[in-house]
Amino acid sequence: MKYRNLTIIGTSHIAQQSLDEVKKIIEEENPSLICFELDKQRAKVILKNKPGGRIQLKDIRKIGVKGYLFSLLGGWAERKLGEHAGVKPGDEMREGLRLARIHKIPVGYIDQDIQVTLKRFSKALTWKEKWHFVVDLFKGFVLKEKKYTFDLSKVPSKKLIKKMIQEVKKRYPNLYTVLVEERNEYMARKLVYLMKSKPNDRIVAIVGAGHEEEIIKLIKKQINTIDVSYTLTIGS
Repeated sequence: MKYRNLTIIGTSHIAQQSLDEVKKIIEEENPSLICFELDKQRAKVILKNKPGGRIQLKDIRKIGVKGYLFSLLGGWAERKLGEHAGVKPGDEMREGLRLARIHKIPVGYIDQDIQVTLKRFSKALTWKEKWHFVVDLFKGFVLKEKKYTFDLSKVPSKKLIKKMIQEVKKRYPNLYTVLVEERNEYMARKLVYLMKSKPNDRIVAIVGAGHEEEIIKLIKKQINTIDVSYTLTIGS
């Protein structure tokens, strides 16, 4: 999706289609800056695959038990789905980072620090949502129930993404607030800053497909209100 001097690529982290699209758009757009739905810690893990960059047992004090367990479970689920799709989780981000290095294009990490997100997650998750989580896991991995069917090698349709997001928002309102809404606000604000402070730059942002449309809506709301007279750290 293109807006002013910004092109947003909505990806699935385990889809070959996303990997191909990232490469195609970067080659065609020849951007001045490539932004990623990553923080520095996650970028290190994806680019260099350093074990030290992953969430570890010692991080429980910082992010809470629930945040730690969620990160482990989420990583395991992504790897399992990636095995079926034949793509490693985050390959589209890795490809974007690789192309940025080859073409000497500056990069920006626009996502909130993962430890902040997981700490917020640990505090926000309610007992009701925990129960829903257990039930949904049981149905999916034990009973093999399939609520949605789509090709893992492709990015789900916008219609299906909206449907899934609405269900998550209804069933897991606090989880949705922390993992989606707050991060959308954070990323939109950084992108608006870049668009206004670098009006002549061609910016490409790579984000999860579930974030794409809401980030665009937020950018349209914020574009005339955010002050760029102060310095905002965008990553490097």
